[in-house]
Amino acid sequence: MDAVFKALADPTRRSLLDELFREDGQTLGALEARLPMSRFGVMKHLQILEDAGLVVTKRRGREKLHYLNAVPIRLVHDRWVSKYAAPWAAALAGLKHELEDTTMEKVFEIYIKTTPERLWQAITDPEMRRKYTFGLTVRSDYTAGSRYDGFSGSSSELVLSGENLEVDPPRRLVQSFNANWSDDVRAEGTSRVTWEIEQVGDSCCLTVTHDQLREGANNELYGGWPMVLSGLKTLLETGETLTTPGSQRFSAAP
Repeated sequence: MDAVFKALADPTRRSLLDELFREDGQTLGALEARLPMSRFGVMKHLQILEDAGLVVTKRRGREKLHYLNAVPIRLVHDRWVSKYAAPWAAALAGLKHELEDTTMEKVFEIYIKTTPERLWQAITDPEMRRKYTFGLTVRSDYTAGSRYDGFSGSSSELVLSGENLEVDPPRRLVQSFNANWSDDVRAEGTSRVTWEIEQVGDSCCLTVTHDQLREGANNELYGGWPMVLSGLKTLLETGETLTTPGSQRFSAAP
């Protein structure tokens, strides 16, 4: 939390986040062109944002792309915003931005005090997963080429499905992603979700990349990831479930 607030205290760093909010996945050169400072100055500010977890970088060929990471902002919200303010606060936290490409890519990163094996179990075990995915029960044998299906906790309604494209426990899981919980998201077709686990001392860095989304895709497809990952962190570090607007919505659904 200290690193997040320190990073947000500087107006230049807030401007960088605004630029990534407006257009995600930018290079250093593109960000430098939008700010009245040297390349070194922009690099220094980006490093502080990256250290705070507010910016995540990914290599694509020779380019290093910078992405806005909404998870730390979600954690601040979950710690201090009351449940009565949650509906409008969740709307403000829905970070919507587009790439100058025909597809979009959303990257989320979170650090969890656990082991890679325990984190992998939480991702693949149906009983553990339903505790942080709003009661969703996901069934699969998690072998490459196999199918997975997600069912509503209160019925046998299929709300999520796809194929396990790559399975490398406890480090990497790549899945196709088909949402079925509304007509709008069903119309978006197939996208892809990649779970990557990296051990960092006595903790793990979990990076979730949701890509192959069409430009301007429905926010319902990816907007819930900060709540899901915050719930996963809470479950593994405390053994408790986290109340979020998503969990309240689905627990109240008939």
